[in-house]
Amino acid sequence: MTRDERGAGSLLVMAFLSLLLLVGSALGVVAAMVGAHRIAQSAADLAALAAAVDLQEGADACAAASRIAGANHARLSSCTVQGEEVVVVVTVAGPRWLGQSSDLSARARAGPG
Repeated sequence: MTRDERGAGSLLVMAFLSLLLLVGSALGVVAAMVGAHRIAQSAADLAALAAAVDLQEGADACAAASRIAGANHARLSSCTVQGEEVVVVVTVAGPRWLGQSSDLSARARAGPG
């Protein structure tokens, strides 16, 4: 090894470690987004089911949907009663990494039949 080649291995290792860190960060963001969407979908499903039950009992379906969505760390964005069915849309905060600033939403429908 000549004197001019000293430290070349260190630069190569640092470049690979930087690439590994970048890929790991990107995978972390994707995993956080998938997890947040799963939470949103679960909250929407539960809120729609609770709303459908309350609608069948003659109670305020959208109030039940809002209560259940809040209990599942989500916010009720919309609630629509269509005959005997209820359609809800809930929103959860998305990850705020690497410039991601939007929230994630999910939609669910429930009713008899």
